[in-house]
This record gives sequence, structure tokens and C-alpha cells, in this order.
Amino acid sequence: MSEVDSKTDIEELKKRIRRLNSQAGQIKMDLHDLAEGLPTDYETIMEVAQKTYDIYCQLAQLKQQLKELEQNK
Repeated sequence: MSEVDSKTDIEELKKRIRRLNSQAGQIKMDLHDLAEGLPTDYETIMEVAQKTYDIYCQLAQLKQQLKELEQNK
């Protein structure tokens, strides 16, 4: 991979991470709001928790990819 490709990949990955961080912050607040409102809407706990888990797993994977790209450039 050329240096230009590597730099482009790193910048694109950083953009994806920023967008996902924003989404993660929102889903975290949704989970928080749900917890504060319990027992109202208790039936949505699993759905919101799964979405929260999924987005944070994806974020962790992207951060690991970024770390590896930055180390290999």
C-alpha cells in the first residue's frame, strides 16, 4: 500500500469513527433515558441494549483497525 493510500485510509477511518462516536453517544443516552424511565418501556430493554452493544463493538473494531494502520504506515 502506498503512503497516499495509507493516509487516505487513515483519514477515512477517522471520519467513520467520528460518525460512529456520535451515534454511540446518542444510543448511550437512549439507554440511559430508558433506564431512568423504568419500569415504563421495560419491553424495549433488550433491543436498546443490543443496539448499544453492537455500536460499541463496531467502534472498538474500527479503533483497532486505525491503530494498526497508524502503526504500519
